[in-house]
Amino acid sequence: MDKQTLLKKFGKNVKLERVKQDLTQEQLAGIMDVAQNYIANIEGGKANMSLGKVLELANYLNVKIETLLNFDDDYTI
Repeated sequence: MDKQTLLKKFGKNVKLERVKQDLTQEQLAGIMDVAQNYIANIEGGKANMSLGKVLELANYLNVKIETLLNFDDDYTI
C-alpha cells in the first residue's frame, strides 16, 4: 500500500465514524478546534495527521484508534 492509498482509506474511516456520530465536518472541526477544511482534507486523503492527532480524533469520536486505522476493504458503516 502506498502513502496516498493509506491516507484515502484513513480519510474514509474518519468520514464513516463522523457520519455515525451524526456530526458535520464543521461540528467535528469545532470540537477539535481545527478548521473545517482540515477535516475535509483528512477525509479526502489530502492531509496527514500525526499519531497524537489521530488519538485525539478517536477520543472525540468515541472510538478505538484501531477503528480509524483499520484498512480492510470490507469496513463500512
